[in-house]
Amino acid sequence: MRKTKIVITIGPATMRREMIERFINQGVNVFRLNFSHGDHEFHAGLIAAIRSIAARLDLPVAILQDISGPKIRVGPINGVMRLQEGDRLIIRIEPGALKDNEISITHPEIVEAIKPGDHIHFADGTIRTRVFTVNKKKVVTRILVGGKLSTGKGLNLPGAHLPISAITEKDRQDIAFGVAQGVDCMALSFIRSAADVSEARKVVQACGGIAPLIAKIENAAALEHLDEIIAAANGIMVARGDLGVELGVSHVPPAQKLIIRKASQKGIPVITATQMLTSMLSSPYPTRAEVSDIANAVLDGTDAVMLSDETAVGRYPEAAVQVLNDTIAATELIYPWNQHYDEQVESHQAVAKAAATLAGSCQATAIIAFTQSGLSAQMVARLRPQTRIIGVTSNPQTFRQLALSWGIEPFFMEYSHTSSDKAISLFYRNALASNLLTPEDSFVVTIGMHSNQSGSTNQIQLMDKDCITRLQEAIKCD
Repeated sequence: MRKTKIVITIGPATMRREMIERFINQGVNVFRLNFSHGDHEFHAGLIAAIRSIAARLDLPVAILQDISGPKIRVGPINGVMRLQEGDRLIIRIEPGALKDNEISITHPEIVEAIKPGDHIHFADGTIRTRVFTVNKKKVVTRILVGGKLSTGKGLNLPGAHLPISAITEKDRQDIAFGVAQGVDCMALSFIRSAADVSEARKVVQACGGIAPLIAKIENAAALEHLDEIIAAANGIMVARGDLGVELGVSHVPPAQKLIIRKASQKGIPVITATQMLTSMLSSPYPTRAEVSDIANAVLDGTDAVMLSDETAVGRYPEAAVQVLNDTIAATELIYPWNQHYDEQVESHQAVAKAAATLAGSCQATAIIAFTQSGLSAQMVARLRPQTRIIGVTSNPQTFRQLALSWGIEPFFMEYSHTSSDKAISLFYRNALASNLLTPEDSFVVTIGMHSNQSGSTNQIQLMDKDCITRLQEAIKCD
């Protein structure tokens, strides 16, 4: 079974129910909804479709709500503005009619952070300018690298500390909507510090939500505060598009490796995103460099790889997903299993490490991690064992959320036993009935004495056919 998970973005090219079902059958684990586009009615329809199809197929599928954040975008332009090297481009701050070489932007307050000599990039860095003069009315720039500029294109100021809140009013409304819809996790855009993650968490909690927060690392400030952000977040996304504009593309690969290593060490899921298969927007075949990029992300230890425009607006979305599937499968044949960390381990990490070691020594078929929050299964997954990891939970949201974590096969089971023996026996019967295990399989279990309580994992059991027989006989005698 593929260990590395697949995240795809739903958009105009793939929003039909039959497409969603085909993606789930292809093995897509997580659907990303990009809240930079579409209104709440549009996204509510997608959420309902994904949920109903996944339930009918009886497969764990998570929904990732990607919050817009304070992305600075170009305001309305009539048609396309064609810019050439040496041209002047003026960013108009005060309201009023725009001339041919003038544009407006969505966050004019950033003028406070701009000074002469700064660089401003547009459209993912394809258009580059240098600032000439700045005042309260306008910013005058000179084009260094030209191109076509249109409404809604992004703007970056590499290295600048912008006077913008990480959570906009639109974000607050979108978070409230996501909580009401029960999305499985939320991605936070353009955060700069752990304080930004904490601010978003307060908004989620104020709405009555508990959704895990995925911090997108896409600017220099976030990279500078990486350790504190990882400590505050529930997951990380390597958002390579804006990160490449901020750092320069040559610095993205080492940054990616650093981010994945640090997130994996903590045991939180990390997604590698942006331009995985850009050529497949218009071609049915990827480039060799793109396939190598996917393979390297897998070998780096990413929990998931993500497609954006490739599946949102691309011409060959299903083919792109198949390339991910095939590349992951081929790469995992040489995967560097069994990671070891030199650290002072906490109790839940120690239990996971002992279980992974025991499973490897005994050549067990699987590690069965009973979990309410998902943590026990994630602590096993962080060690990257070659042994199957089955995360057993009675929490429907945890069942879906585990679809994002490396190597974990989520298994939903209603249980409320105070006895771990009864919970294991019930799991075994359900696992046989669903062909998850066979009577000849042995497996290692991590569980708590009170199996349905979060944070109670304190037992490791090695179960084979004889052990299961004795367990079931003992339960009948109770």
